[in-house]
Amino acid sequence: MTDTTNPLGLDEHSHGAGVHVPDSKRDARTRSFDIADFSVPNGREEEWRFSPVRKLSDFFTDAASAAKLTTSGDLPEGISVEEITLEAAQELGILEPEDRAAVVAANRAPTVTHYSVPANTEVDGAAIIHADGTGNDLTHGHVVVSVGANAKATIVVEHEGMARYSELVSLVVGDGADVTFVSLQLWDDEAQHLGQHDAIVGKDAKFKHIVISLGGDIVRLNTNVRYSAAGGEAELLGLYFADAGQHFEHRTYIDHNTPKATSNVHYKGALQGKDARSVWIGDVLIRPEALGIDTYELNRNLILSDGARADSVPNLEIETGDIAGAGHASSTGRFDEEHLFYLMSRGIPEDVARQLVVRGFFNEVIQKIQVPEIEEVLNERIEDELSRSVL
Repeated sequence: MTDTTNPLGLDEHSHGAGVHVPDSKRDARTRSFDIADFSVPNGREEEWRFSPVRKLSDFFTDAASAAKLTTSGDLPEGISVEEITLEAAQELGILEPEDRAAVVAANRAPTVTHYSVPANTEVDGAAIIHADGTGNDLTHGHVVVSVGANAKATIVVEHEGMARYSELVSLVVGDGADVTFVSLQLWDDEAQHLGQHDAIVGKDAKFKHIVISLGGDIVRLNTNVRYSAAGGEAELLGLYFADAGQHFEHRTYIDHNTPKATSNVHYKGALQGKDARSVWIGDVLIRPEALGIDTYELNRNLILSDGARADSVPNLEIETGDIAGAGHASSTGRFDEEHLFYLMSRGIPEDVARQLVVRGFFNEVIQKIQVPEIEEVLNERIEDELSRSVL
């Protein structure tokens, strides 16, 4: 089943290209690699008001840590890896961090891990990188992915085990390149993960960013996209399933700063259990020079039990009238009882019918992922979530 016409009866709010949010000024936030430029969050800031900052206080502390994630995985031919300095990473043209946790991670990571693909190289199959936590020590990481002009590559990072991990991921997508980057959060129940993923997309390049959050105590990921030239395409996909006590927060920001670019953001999440919490904030800025762009963002949440809460906030700032299209939609709700009744009237038991609805709800995003190397683990983990259902 594919959720294309809101069959679950969710409360949906959709807005078109006339929306303008003059007071939010998303681009006014500080961008810097200097920790001193960022104050310690107290939870009242716009970018932190949904986050459990008290539980994350040491993520903002300017202190080095010797701990590292254990990484493994065989890279396919065409992708190389090396350790570089932060200064060398900046010379590659990466974006500057936008919050204190990310800038601390960039400065306190023991090294910068740089994955690179030369120009005009097509990498066969996905590179699967396993990043395993090793305990309760706070760990900082900085990963840079640079893909040359007209190259094609898919990189998947699977996070597992127990960790308290703060990361900055910087992606540079060359002109005409085709890049897919996947971040899988399969952490143990007590893990905490803060991350900022920044991408700069070149002329006529295609960039797909996929976030799947199924494990961990607190997961908070920001994904920011900017364009270096006209004609770039960005697709941001997200899927999350929060159980009792879990906090999953995903924030996306598309900075349309060039003409003729496109973007599409599509996040879906399900929640079950007491104090299960999800947050999705979607920001899109269309600058005066972004003529002829086309953008859309969508977030849908399915509440499976009492005590769960989903916050969903789409924002559009439009500073030019010469665009092909711009819109957003957000919905949060429970099952449509008529839909359940239809399935049960066909002889399907109620618990099975509810699980079928959840699978159908996620299917629209899963079909868009198109990375065969992770399909099995993704389906297994969703089945595991459904087997623990409190419906």
